[in-house]
Amino acid sequence: MAKKQLETVGGGAEGAETAAAIHPRVFQQTVDQADIAISITDVGGNILYVNPAFSRVTGYAADEAAGRNESMLSNKTTPPEVYKSLWQSISRGEAWSGRLINRRRDGSKYLAELSISPVVDAGGAIVNYLGMHRDITAMHRLECEVKNQKALIESVVDAAPMVIAVLDVDDRVLLDNQEYKKLQADLGMAEPAPMLMTAIRAGLELDTVKGRRNSGYAFLDREVRLDLPGGKPPRWFSCSGSRVREDDSGADAFFEGGGRDYLLLVAKEITGLRAEQEKGRVAALQVVMAEEDRVSALRESLSAATFRLEGPLNMMSSVVGMLARRNGDADPMAVALADAMAAGQQALAELRAMIPAETREPAGAINVNELLRDVLDLSTKRLLASGVSVNWKPQAMLPTLQGYPNQLRSMFKALIDNAIEAMSARGWRERDLSVITRAQPGGIDIVIEDSGPGIPAGQQLKVFEPFYTTKREGTAQRGHLGTGLSAAQQVAADHGGTIEVDPAKLGGCRVRVLLPVKRRS
Repeated sequence: MAKKQLETVGGGAEGAETAAAIHPRVFQQTVDQADIAISITDVGGNILYVNPAFSRVTGYAADEAAGRNESMLSNKTTPPEVYKSLWQSISRGEAWSGRLINRRRDGSKYLAELSISPVVDAGGAIVNYLGMHRDITAMHRLECEVKNQKALIESVVDAAPMVIAVLDVDDRVLLDNQEYKKLQADLGMAEPAPMLMTAIRAGLELDTVKGRRNSGYAFLDREVRLDLPGGKPPRWFSCSGSRVREDDSGADAFFEGGGRDYLLLVAKEITGLRAEQEKGRVAALQVVMAEEDRVSALRESLSAATFRLEGPLNMMSSVVGMLARRNGDADPMAVALADAMAAGQQALAELRAMIPAETREPAGAINVNELLRDVLDLSTKRLLASGVSVNWKPQAMLPTLQGYPNQLRSMFKALIDNAIEAMSARGWRERDLSVITRAQPGGIDIVIEDSGPGIPAGQQLKVFEPFYTTKREGTAQRGHLGTGLSAAQQVAADHGGTIEVDPAKLGGCRVRVLLPVKRRS
């Protein structure tokens, strides 16, 4: 019977040619030695033949299975819809594959992965069914364990009170958690991870320049500051990253290996801790800046005095020379003027010696947003007293530049103080100050814009001249005695940048500062 059915399976023209080339016993031996359970039934599902693998899987010997219906394997727990779909497919002459819950001879259950193919005769009529199945209980258990582990990990990751994201080598986010999604909403951007990575890499590059150990993509406790618009306080994150290697599951990689690299980014928010530290830092900075303002005001006053004294002394020198040429060196007036001029030059030299020397501070990595925020915090009382409304529009993350932080703070403070003074004119009602930062190719653009009376077109270049001021006599504020914007321009130049008054601004004043990230040597 088995030999007859196997010959039927190989029916048709191609089957006849194959049977002629291969002895039927070879078919018999192949099926008997196959490691997958094979059964052949009639059109009613009654078993005609089973191979040894069938007996090993089900526990039914060949003589016990012969003549019985395949339904003897059913555990009666597979949904009826599955069997209905099975019979509809094979009755139409179509192959069917799926999973069934089967029962062995000893009553134990197992999950079977089954494939049934109709066997037709030369006329196309179905005469038998060929069934092949294997026990996939262990594989299913493993699949469920992996699925459960994945669900457990996802639930833990989503519940974690920190930002977690998996990035590919192009900083594309492949997986993230709920805290990451909350950060997306807070920042109003699609993907904040690339911005965080840019800041982290900038810090790693600085460490390399300083000779510190650079761990490449792996990093630990890298602090990143995000500045938010609309007057919101900045947020700080401590970021760590570790490499993740995924093996290539493709067939070509079975022997050759290969895979893809990912980065697990973990960012823990430390805003509360840093906010407390910032209070102390700003308080200390206020003392330092107040002293710096005092020294700068003294330096400015003495420089202005020497500048104004040099004019009369130069004029006296010309008069002495003219009298000497006209009346000779013994002319009493010439002698008296020469004595007075010598005394004046001595006083001028003493005055120059009293000018405080410029303080030299070490250069360091600078976050421009942080400096501007410091200046706004230091100017809060004055802004409130003057009724000025501040519109703070920082780019959330800016590239780091090398420079002198106190000098830049003084420059920004001078620009903001000038804006406050301009808007404090008697009777002036519009008092809006905008501070905007944005990254440009190779640099950072800072815009400080006020709604004051503005600077006349004819004076927009003169304001950068030393000791030039647009203020009326007696209206100069403390610490600003008439040097205009020349000192601010010098600070910008010392950092390789520029500062200019935007001539296109109609109403108010817009000052633009451009600082390069890398200065030319």
